[in-house]
Amino acid sequence: MGGDSVALQPIRQGLGIYCPLLCGIEATCCMLMITSFTNPRVAQAFVDYMATQGVILTIQQHERSDVWLSDASQEARVRAELEQFLDNPADPRYLAASWQSGQTNSGLRYQRFPFFATLRHNAGPFTWAILLICIAVFILQNLLGDQPVMIWLAWPYDPSLQFEAWRYFSHAFMHFSLMHILFNLLWWWYLGGAVEKRIGSGKLVVITVISALLSGFVQHQFSGPWFGGLSGVVYALMGYVWLRGERDPQSGIYLQRGLILFSLVWLIAGWFDVFGMAIANGAHVAGLATGLAMAFVDTLHGRKRA
Repeated sequence: MGGDSVALQPIRQGLGIYCPLLCGIEATCCMLMITSFTNPRVAQAFVDYMATQGVILTIQQHERSDVWLSDASQEARVRAELEQFLDNPADPRYLAASWQSGQTNSGLRYQRFPFFATLRHNAGPFTWAILLICIAVFILQNLLGDQPVMIWLAWPYDPSLQFEAWRYFSHAFMHFSLMHILFNLLWWWYLGGAVEKRIGSGKLVVITVISALLSGFVQHQFSGPWFGGLSGVVYALMGYVWLRGERDPQSGIYLQRGLILFSLVWLIAGWFDVFGMAIANGAHVAGLATGLAMAFVDTLHGRKRA
């Protein structure tokens, strides 16, 4: 050992990775970065799938999730599999692989926040603005009564009001019970906050405006102008987040299939008056259809890749 020197030889110049020649014995390290994902869960899904194929990949968390291969001889195979994965990350075989080989010690780190910090962290300014407006209107309804507030905010109930443009949207701010407003605002915060944080405020504004207008129009055809609630917008967000997540996992938004199934069961039950309550079924159906249509259009011309 005494006369042997230590030499550093580059394995891949582009990666700036070096392997030492220690004591005359050549080390065979060759860590190769395969790709980088913005969504750590998508990265983990690919790593889990490759593990079922006998290829060991590792994830390094920085601003993005970098996927590394230690055995350069398998590079071509991994890149071919990566192309197929990016074409359809939602393929059931990848989900099955996660169940089969997923590890609890994956290395993903999720921050822990106090309750109120979590509320702030998971919602943007537009999400909070609509939430606070709904709360303020609900307080007014309880102080002044529903009728005076509906006179100001309801869908145009007289031809003379058709140019009061805010009425085509402000019906979404009114709620008629504590359970009504809690249910809608929790979903609004959960889904709207995710859209705003990951895709942007502009997208959430567009979804809100279009779904409020269309769901209000449909409900007006069913029951007249005396209705209110954010549920048409909430159903639009359910449809949008679910389908966008299915078709474009890299967007970072998703809704579990069990939750979208629950929303459909709730919608059908309301349609057949199972709960014995006055439910704006037309707004719910129109909102869901609007969200699905918008997600389909947004993912129509190719899916974003990491």
